[in-house]
Amino acid sequence: MRRASLLLTLAALSAVAHVVGVLVAAPLWRGAEVLSLALLLGYAVAAGLPAPRWVVPVALVPLIVDAVRTMPAEPGAGDAAWLVYGGPGSGFDVTAGFDAALAGSWATLVAVAVLLLAFRGRGRRRHLIAAAVAAAPVVGYAAVRVADIGAAAAAVTPGLEIRTETTLTRVDGPGHDQVDVVPALVLAVLPPLALALAALALAALLAGRGRRLAATGAALLAVLALPLLDAALAAVPHPLDADGTALFAWSAITPTAAMPQPVAALTAAVELAAYLLLVAGLARSHRAAVPAPAAAG
Repeated sequence: MRRASLLLTLAALSAVAHVVGVLVAAPLWRGAEVLSLALLLGYAVAAGLPAPRWVVPVALVPLIVDAVRTMPAEPGAGDAAWLVYGGPGSGFDVTAGFDAALAGSWATLVAVAVLLLAFRGRGRRRHLIAAAVAAAPVVGYAAVRVADIGAAAAAVTPGLEIRTETTLTRVDGPGHDQVDVVPALVLAVLPPLALALAALALAALLAGRGRRLAATGAALLAVLALPLLDAALAAVPHPLDADGTALFAWSAITPTAAMPQPVAALTAAVELAAYLLLVAGLARSHRAAVPAPAAAG
């Protein structure tokens, strides 16, 4: 058991190293996130895999794959550049926000889906009610953001330049009307909302099985959906004055020279903390798994 505790400690330290690297926009080590997740898998095996024994390794595989895919580039490997769209013949990309959201959440969605499949059953009524109450502000926030951006985009003056975080689009002719923009916004929020609702459902099921630590980790994944939602909406071209309701955008915490990516670092911290709590709560280091409740109550 001492080996398992050491692996968990090293996984947490690697997670901290990754978060610090994100915060200062200068990775302490490019592979810190990958190492953290790999050590977490090693911890789960050493501490004791829950039944079914395949569930934790299968859930962690997409997370490790995504961490490898998004590993920071070597210093000086390339420079970021602005992409400029617009002009004659250019169209409005309805799926831009959805693609951005899916790219940022697919691995977590797969992991949560695997855990839901393994721990499916009837949850306790009070846990399900708590999950529904927690889901309400997430859904409400998405609705407010979509309505705000949709209304602002519908009022865009022809010829106005619309900025997102990475694009500059000039709107010629009649401009984007609400019929064009709203479907793109709705598509953009679908993956984050799916993640939040699935994570809260998982938290309710795990709490019903007595795995409160793992349930806390699942609930944190619902919090992760909020910055993912704002990042997805930022990929849809819209007027800057529509960002007044964005509470979790990249600029929600003012960047400084010493800490240029505070929101990104906070997002990474929540994500890795959720994984650590989930796996630690599922591993059978101190007790056997608790059977699922026979009925709601």
